[in-house]
Amino acid sequence: MAAPREERLAGLDCVNAVTTLLQRARNAPPTKGAFQAAEVQFWWGTQHPTDAFGQLFWFDDLGRPEAAVVATEFGEGASLLYDQITVLIVTMPDASEDWVRHVIRRGLDHLAEAGIETIDLEIDREDGVRRSLLVDRGFTVKGDAVVQCWLDTDARPPISPLPDGYRSAARRDLMDRPHHMTSPRRPGFEDRLNQLSLYRSDLDLVVLDRDDQPAAHALFWNDPVTSTGIVEPVRTLDEHQGRGLSRHLLTKGISLLADAGARRISICYEPDNEISGHLYGSIGFVPHCRTDLLTGTTRPPAG
Repeated sequence: MAAPREERLAGLDCVNAVTTLLQRARNAPPTKGAFQAAEVQFWWGTQHPTDAFGQLFWFDDLGRPEAAVVATEFGEGASLLYDQITVLIVTMPDASEDWVRHVIRRGLDHLAEAGIETIDLEIDREDGVRRSLLVDRGFTVKGDAVVQCWLDTDARPPISPLPDGYRSAARRDLMDRPHHMTSPRRPGFEDRLNQLSLYRSDLDLVVLDRDDQPAAHALFWNDPVTSTGIVEPVRTLDEHQGRGLSRHLLTKGISLLADAGARRISICYEPDNEISGHLYGSIGFVPHCRTDLLTGTTRPPAG
């Protein structure tokens, strides 16, 4: 078998390729790995300076993506400043340590050549191979990243009711108004969502208050390739918290995902967010893995 072919992809070509790669990895073991294809797709909804950056991919002789190193600028700037970079390193679950080492080394070198120096990476605590390779490159643990939880849809809870004065709706039924997640920092948000293979407006839910204004929202993604549902993001506005709006959205979205064919659903939260952790646990989500945020430089250590 020929060695994987290296290519550089940008924009939607990059999003589509990493989607396929993450779907392939998810189908190998259904709950292994910290990232879902829909998470990367959601990132596309917001413009980033790195959208036009040539990301590294490797393809096998059948044209299937085998690995990728994808850098995303999450800073507030609109220009290519590269001052808050998060890097996603993806390989197939059965990749050898030598291959993972090559992908990491080549990916970091590529970023360094582009002037990207300090980066963050989210690493599963059980992923000893990547962790040791990065520590050898001088990376250190910056802190906790997220807790990933799973819920089997066979154990889905009943839909929680909304309190008086609120109603829920899907984006599909509200096309006469701006998208509820539109903001100055997300220009063209809905247009970008509609470019994505996994986005569905009937799974894009919002709770409206008495004045018909958004009070909470949650975006659900059904990945039919992996039979996986993903919740990303979910939020209740401050003035409406404590009224069960997020619980209603989550239980309703879980039901919709199950009806769409999802067998398991993933959601993540930051470890210090005890409110989210309690809510998700009370609905039936079970913690599966925790990730750490590592930080370091793309250049090899001196000596």
